[in-house]
This record gives sequence, C-alpha cells and structure tokens, in this order.
Amino acid sequence: MTVEVVKVEGASIAAMEVPEEPTKVVIEEEGVRDEKCGVKTVEDQVLKPTVIEKSSSYKEESNHLSDLKEFEKKALVELKSKLEEAILGNNLIKEDEPVTKETETEKKPQEEEEEEKEESNPSDEQTQKINEEKNTCDEKSDVEKEVFLWGVPLLPSKGTDSTDVILLKFLRAREFKVNEAFEMLQKTLSWRKKSNIDSILKEEFASDLESAALMNGVDHEGHPVCYNVFGVFENEELYQKTFGTEEKREQFLRWRCQVMEKGIQKLDLKPGGVSSLLQINDLKNSPGPAKKELRIATKQAVGILQDNYPELVAKNIFINVPFWYYALNALLSPFLTQRTKSKFVVARPAKVTETLLKYIPAEEIPVQYGGFKRDNDCEFTAEDGAVSEINLKAGSTASIEIPAPLGESNLVWDLTVVGWEVNYKEEFVPTDEGSYTIIVQKGKKMSGNEEPVRNSFRNSEPGKIVLTVENFSNKRKRVLYRFKTKKIE
Repeated sequence: MTVEVVKVEGASIAAMEVPEEPTKVVIEEEGVRDEKCGVKTVEDQVLKPTVIEKSSSYKEESNHLSDLKEFEKKALVELKSKLEEAILGNNLIKEDEPVTKETETEKKPQEEEEEEKEESNPSDEQTQKINEEKNTCDEKSDVEKEVFLWGVPLLPSKGTDSTDVILLKFLRAREFKVNEAFEMLQKTLSWRKKSNIDSILKEEFASDLESAALMNGVDHEGHPVCYNVFGVFENEELYQKTFGTEEKREQFLRWRCQVMEKGIQKLDLKPGGVSSLLQINDLKNSPGPAKKELRIATKQAVGILQDNYPELVAKNIFINVPFWYYALNALLSPFLTQRTKSKFVVARPAKVTETLLKYIPAEEIPVQYGGFKRDNDCEFTAEDGAVSEINLKAGSTASIEIPAPLGESNLVWDLTVVGWEVNYKEEFVPTDEGSYTIIVQKGKKMSGNEEPVRNSFRNSEPGKIVLTVENFSNKRKRVLYRFKTKKIE
C-alpha cells in the first residue's frame, strides 16, 4: 500500500553526519523474450555507480624549463637578455609622444663667456645643487629598474621562476618570435602605464555591472572560472547606461579590465601552478551584433584582452549561442590570432550542461547551467565527497537507492539528468514491510530545460530513499547525483 505524505521542511535540527553507505543502483533493461511462455520478462541488473573523476580534458603548457624544447629555451634566454638590457638602460617602456627639446635662442658672446666661467668654476652652492640632482636621478633610475607585471619582477637578473612564466606567455602568444614578443611586452607595459591599470583594482564601477561578470568556482584542472553574462544588457536602460556614449564604453572597458585583473589575483604564476583562467560567455538573451554600440565595445574589448593579457585564458567557452553569434564571429575573426581561435568552444542551448561537464566538475557548475552549485549552500560543502554518475540507456529505468539505516535522520540529495526528457519520482521505502511507502515527490515528466533537483527527507524509521529515473527518450542519458545523511540528535 502506498500513502502520500506532504513533505514539510524541518526547522533547525541539531544533527550529526552519518557515514554514507554505498548507494545501490538497479537498472531495469527492456525485457527479453522467454521462449517457454512467450512473454517478456524484466531483467534487473545492479550496477555500481561511477564517481566522476577530474578528467584531464585539457592542460596548460608546461612552464618548467626542463619541459621546454630547445628552440623555446633559446628564445626565452634571448628575450631575457633583451629585457635585462632594456630595463638597465631605462628604455623598456616607450613614451607615446617623443619628448621635444625647447628651441634654444642664439646667445651673445658675452653671455656665453659668463656661462663658461660659471661652469668651469662652480660655486659651493652650485656644486651642492649638482650633486643633489645627480643623487635624485640615480634614485629615480633605480626605481625605474624595478619593473613589475601582475606582481612579478621582470628584471631577469633579480627575477624569480615566476618571471619565466610571464615571459613564456608573451613568447607563446608570438610563436616564440623573440622580437615580436619583446615588442608586445613593451606595448603592454606602456598601455598599463598610460591607462593606470596597476591601480584599477581600487576603482569603483556601477553596481549594475556586478551581475554581468563573476568569478565562481574552479574547473577540473583548478583554473578559476569567470562567467560573463551578456543577457543583462537586454535591459535597454542598462544597455544605454553602459554603451550609450564613447565615455561610457571606455568605462565599460576599464571595468572589463578590472574583472580580468581580479581573476589574475587568483592565479599561481609559478612553474607548475595554475596560471590561466577559464572564461564562460553566456549569450542567452544577449543583444545581437545589430546593436552598433555593443559591436564596437566588443571589438575593443577583444583587442585589449588579446594584446595585453596573453595566454591568461585557457579556454573561452561560449554557451547558449544564438544564430547571430556566427555572424559576429566572422566579424571579429580577422582581429583574432589562430592561437586565440583555437581556445574557443561553442555550445548551443541544448548542449550547455554536457559541454560544461567536460571542463568543470558538476559540484562547481551553477544550478542555472545544470550543475549542483548553489549560492550560500549550507547543505553541501567541498568536503562532502564527489558526485556519482550512471549512464542510462534508452528505454531503461534506474532506481537509485540511498540507505537510511538509522531512525530519526535527515537525508539531502541532488540529482540531475543531462538533457532530462525523463520521468522522475522519489519515495521513502521503510525496512519494515508492515510500514507504508511514502511518496516524497510524485512521478512527473521532466522537460529538457529543468534545473537540477534538490530535495530532503526526515525519516523516523530505518529504510531507504529510492530515486527513480525512467528514460523514455531514444538517447542515452547521464544521471548525476550526490547525497548526504545526518543523524538527528
């Protein structure tokens, strides 16, 4: 007999975690023909769920000197030599406009003679002044030799292993062509000085932009993940406030540089460290390239980031890509290097979760993109174990059994199906055969755009939670889940 019970969210409960037993997964395959009775029977198969491992879907190129090829080592040595000479000679950062000397007027012979006398026989006061100016110049020269980029000293003779990591980024961006890499570094340092980028982290921008970009979690390789949400600019008021004038677009570009600088703060710029970001660009509801102001700002942002932040993005994933993206990509393509293009990944709306799972663990993907990460989640933490996965063939049903062997405990679980299009229900089945099965969630069809399930149940007697997923589609489905059991004290 089955009794339906309305689940009431419990109040604050003093709880103690209970060691989790392995879940049991029963897969009901499509029946096989019994030759004697001529009817189909159901064959049950108990499978052990697999734990989603942090796959090595992509890795950064090594920054260890021992892993470099000979021509790469040679290029690094040459670049360091040029850099050392330029810094010591105080000519690394070029000024945009050459310093012009004032035109000197012709002097009268008598005045020239007086000046020559003063130069040949300087007074004590003049001598002191000359020495002070010399000391000031020497101090200024020493300061200029202390050149840093993202907190890393660039003077090779006084640098660290991190110096090599930075220089390798510029070399790789220019295919290890030393002169081009050196010129790129010079332009970057000049741009940073002119734009006062080193102080940009202290600047404040409109709070409306906070929802347009945020750092959230890490990928399989430990890269910090930055989500750029362009759909917020669907709001016309915010759009005009951000892109309406050239001055506003310049502020937007500074804000975008600040986002990048904040991301770099999370990197480990050392050999073997995580030294690049993963960018997720959500184009859902984003204004298209028909918007001239956005098109201009996008082109400018792409140029700034590509020219001044080399090799600081491991992958650029575009999700919820609309049809107009391809037109915009064709527009920007001439301004992108082949290396930059090779880091692009594109996913249409139906493939968002599937694509992100290739790069990011399910527990690090926000729920709006099909993962389990929720803001201010007080139920699951990073120490609560990995997510489990089962592959469900077309026409099959999976019953995931979560044990609740103790009375008075609280169970919490997350479950998602990549692409959904399944039937789903939740039940509590008591161990005592005389007790009633309790329906926690009625069976329902889950459409392809459903968010992951988060539910809980407080049991008063031993039993198990059974999560049933029926795959009525003609495609294999990936079922991901995790759970947690707490004993009520």
